[in-house]
Amino acid sequence: MSAPGTHEPGTIEPGTIEPGVLCGVGTGPGDPELMTFRAARRIGEAPVVAYFCKRGTTGQARRIADAHIRPGQIEEALVYPVTNEIAHEEDSYRERIEAFFDEAAARLATHLEAGRSVCVLNEGDPYFYGSFMHVHLRLRERFRSEVVPGVISPLAAAAQLPTPLVMRDDTLSIVPGTLPEAELEAALRPAQAAVIMKLGKQLPKIRRVLDRLGLSARAWYIERASFDEERVRPLAEAPEVAPYFSLLVIHGEGVRR
Repeated sequence: MSAPGTHEPGTIEPGTIEPGVLCGVGTGPGDPELMTFRAARRIGEAPVVAYFCKRGTTGQARRIADAHIRPGQIEEALVYPVTNEIAHEEDSYRERIEAFFDEAAARLATHLEAGRSVCVLNEGDPYFYGSFMHVHLRLRERFRSEVVPGVISPLAAAAQLPTPLVMRDDTLSIVPGTLPEAELEAALRPAQAAVIMKLGKQLPKIRRVLDRLGLSARAWYIERASFDEERVRPLAEAPEVAPYFSLLVIHGEGVRR
């Protein structure tokens, strides 16, 4: 029986090439020192290293992993066709991004079929809003796979606060700020501690919700957690529009229930 997160390949006929392994590697939130030993080893061992990026860049995951990529490895840059230019709820965005993941999976499958294992870099953790999961879901029935977990940005951000994120009987909610306002409020209403991801242009809406729920005073704005350019401040001092690498953390109050 295969271990959780892996899928056994079919029986290999004599004289055929054994397919490579698809490995999703979490590179952590930004500081290269927060990447795990296992992640560094998997990156260095892989014949092929793939990473997602915007046009004209190599992406944060590739930057974080740079010290562990060696000469002779094949690099596959998976360049998003669109990021923030089209609203994510638009049909045209969904069509283009799904076609992109189809193409990316096909490119990686070519290496795997040839017996070359592929390490796919992912900021944070591959299964935490990670792009890796989209190619994994397309390839998991055909190839053996592995996921190397990584430190996620909510924990890197919470580590900068003067108060623990959760303690005693606190529960934690992680909520995307892209939810419609009513759904966002419903998700946060029962929260004792919360992390709100994907801020960007959503920040004014999120402020309104937190004001109505009486959570604004406990909310902290963290931008580029663990990067050299990290910014940590109370929500009241946050900008009107937040960059992509930013989130809000609402710490629990540590009440025993």
